[in-house]
Amino acid sequence: MPNGINSYYRNETLFNHASMGIVVVNAKSIIQSVNPFALKLFGYTIEELVDTPIEVLIPKRYNDKHIEHRTNYIKAPNNRPMGVGRDLFAIKKDGTVFPVEISLGNYENNGEMFVIAFVSDISFRKKAELEILKLNNELEATVQLRTKALVDAMHQLEQSKEELAKLLSKEKELGELKSRFVSMASHEFRTPLSTVLSSAYLVEKYTSEADQPKREKHLHRIINSVNLLTDLLNEFLSVGKIEEGKIQVRLSEFDLQKQMESIVQDMTSHIKNGQKIQYQHEGDTLVRIDLTLLKHIAFNLISNAIKFSNQNQIIDISTIIKDKTIQIKIK
Repeated sequence: MPNGINSYYRNETLFNHASMGIVVVNAKSIIQSVNPFALKLFGYTIEELVDTPIEVLIPKRYNDKHIEHRTNYIKAPNNRPMGVGRDLFAIKKDGTVFPVEISLGNYENNGEMFVIAFVSDISFRKKAELEILKLNNELEATVQLRTKALVDAMHQLEQSKEELAKLLSKEKELGELKSRFVSMASHEFRTPLSTVLSSAYLVEKYTSEADQPKREKHLHRIINSVNLLTDLLNEFLSVGKIEEGKIQVRLSEFDLQKQMESIVQDMTSHIKNGQKIQYQHEGDTLVRIDLTLLKHIAFNLISNAIKFSNQNQIIDISTIIKDKTIQIKIK
């Protein structure tokens, strides 16, 4: 069989049995031939497509653009994929629009140019791409959520560290407060205990009936000192209230000048050789405050004044009531 005939049959076999659609048009884009795969793809018979414009296979909304593109192609034909970077669509006889991939080729026969379009239905590929895109979006959303959760967890951890640091600082502060409180309580216990001891010793010395006023005076000092010790002990046992910031204040009305004179009298038994306590008051004398806290403050400060003053020195104490304010000065 001659080579030309062999070539014809080979081409005819490839055309009829190709697994993609093949459409041949002339220079005016009129369909000249369509292979069986393309006929099945578009749902037409060969008679329905031959001698019709190629736009019959293109959705109407793209017709104007397609006419412009194929006119430009006829002016400068070359073998290339069509619509690179763009989505291409075709339409079946029943009106179904589907995505396609098209490659173009051209040849001449008897001086006339023809264009060959190789058409592939990429519906399944597009569906798969959409599924992958959906999965990617879901994965990205999941990653964002997990990232946010991680950031939130790190933020909470940072807050927990800050709160823990604050708690440790507060615990340290409370520990120091307890130590200071124990030191203060121990310091304040000494004064009333010394008063009780010295007064008890003096009461023992006053045996005659003429010494009864002196005995009563020292018994009164003993009772006051014991009451002060009781108050101190109650405060000491209530250290938990200090930790909670709930120090209880018990208000009572009394004569400030008389109470300070009594405190000064109690403290005179603790002064060093040659030391002297001088006390004076200005303004009204009646006040409404916590007597126990006043005694704590006064005993503590006067005791320190005695301790840190040399022998033969004067300790000046003054109280002033002015504009609803009480000033206590100890030098």
